[in-house]
Amino acid sequence: MGKWTFDDIPDQSGRNAIVTGANSGIGFETAKALALKGANVTLACRSQAKGQEAVERIRGASASASVALELLDLADLPSVEAFAKRYKESHDRLDLLILNAGVMVPPASKTEQGYELQFGVNHLGHFALTGALLSLVNTTSESRVVAVSSTAAQFGKMNFDDLQFEKRGYQAWPAYGQSKLANQLFVRELQRRVKAAGSSVLVTCAHPGWTATDLQRTSGLISFFNPVFAMQPPQGALPTLRAATDPDAKAGDYFGPGGLMQMRGYPVRVPMLKRAKKDDDAAKLWEVSEKLTGVYYPFA
Repeated sequence: MGKWTFDDIPDQSGRNAIVTGANSGIGFETAKALALKGANVTLACRSQAKGQEAVERIRGASASASVALELLDLADLPSVEAFAKRYKESHDRLDLLILNAGVMVPPASKTEQGYELQFGVNHLGHFALTGALLSLVNTTSESRVVAVSSTAAQFGKMNFDDLQFEKRGYQAWPAYGQSKLANQLFVRELQRRVKAAGSSVLVTCAHPGWTATDLQRTSGLISFFNPVFAMQPPQGALPTLRAATDPDAKAGDYFGPGGLMQMRGYPVRVPMLKRAKKDDDAAKLWEVSEKLTGVYYPFA
């Protein structure tokens, strides 16, 4: 197969999609591409102003684009619950749930429920959102859940005795790596559980390589070298879009750039980390996530 691009995205007319963190970066480009292909896209954003600006930018690219803004703060579990409730009341199907939003190496911070911010937003918030919406996803034919991870997962380690970095003290990069490793473990465990339940939901994963986005505003040298090495968001969004729309995607597939060290290039299947294939860790993370969020999946 040649280079997979926007032109390879199948027609999405009539399909409903949610993209979290869709006001900028690869989330915006993902939402825009799906809308241009005909999907009804909900931009799930924390900021009303930034989210509305993103909606208007997509409508500026196509007057017929079906896009809407819904407020969602993944750092606050009641906000996640309220978003899911509103969506289920106003929609009868959900074809694509794209778990894109994230925070990257911020100063020591906590969610509203007191969890380390990166683990809380990048994993727990999305775990809760997926659980709250899964009944709708499950009743939609050919539906998918897509989680966006990162090459930084290779620096992650699941320390179940100190997931919140309280005993060790906060370390920004290890905390980010842990949250991105959690994304991969979540994908594998969710796919295992939906299969065991006889569900046809397809769960996939992606990472954007080195893409210049606002996510990196606190990342120091990475942001500094963006002009030299980084891809721009439209190309950085392609792995996510392939994971979401490629008809040949299989359960648990992971897509990333095909170039050197998976930093740049067009999306191809890439292997998950060995640490992401530890079934015991995946099951334990699931149980911990249920307890921390209070969200129990309908088939679990």
